[in-house]
Amino acid sequence: MLLELWRRSVGRMSPDEDQPSPFRGIAPVHSYLRVRQCAGETAFRRHANRPERNFGFQFLYSENCAGCHGAEGRGGAAIALGDPVYLAIADDTVLRRAATNGIPGTSMPAFAQSAGGMLTEKQIDLIARGIRERWSKPDVLSGTNPPAYSSTSPGDSSRGSQVYGTFCSSCHGVAGRGGSKASSIVDGSFLALLNDQELRTMVIVGRPDLGAPDWRNNVPGTPMSAQDVSDVVAWLASQRSKFPGQPYPSTPKSLGEVR
Repeated sequence: MLLELWRRSVGRMSPDEDQPSPFRGIAPVHSYLRVRQCAGETAFRRHANRPERNFGFQFLYSENCAGCHGAEGRGGAAIALGDPVYLAIADDTVLRRAATNGIPGTSMPAFAQSAGGMLTEKQIDLIARGIRERWSKPDVLSGTNPPAYSSTSPGDSSRGSQVYGTFCSSCHGVAGRGGSKASSIVDGSFLALLNDQELRTMVIVGRPDLGAPDWRNNVPGTPMSAQDVSDVVAWLASQRSKFPGQPYPSTPKSLGEVR
């Protein structure tokens, strides 16, 4: 096709085939090269912008994960993927499932093409593998007996209130409404962004990047038991409001009335 365009441009350059010109042939060559350049630029952009072409962990993580989980797996709004304790209780299946399908009912979206996202299965695997290779420490929980990542039995919310008072209130205040060291943990908007599993994960691993201890260190020398974790999660879940968010304040003035 490029050769045909060049031939056509050559045919248009000199109306008088018998009249020599010192520039005859130069312009057509330039035209031909420009056509090739434009075609090359278009092909390059098409190639570069295809998500499946990008296989570097740093690029994939920065583009898809860092906005919520932090540039180095810490310090973001979402749980710290760079926390070795988290990676010790959450296996590869957990990482891949969350990246593939997201976590319904929370702020975690699906990233896999199979679930409406932009990433291929290979890219999902690369991200999950890269997170573990870069930030995990296999012996970080050596000699401990951590609560399981998930629980098949529900906790007791009534007992959970007592567990909260023992292990959490010193930072998050009475009834979870916030204290001198940490903010409210029963805020309706906050609880609406997390499902029960995310609450459980946070209770177990804490947020070390934000100064929140894991299940071993809320009370020095007294780690939370697996039942403690399940019960306090049940209590937190019971604090969710049906319609989260701050209601508009009531006012005696009618809608649209100028003050």
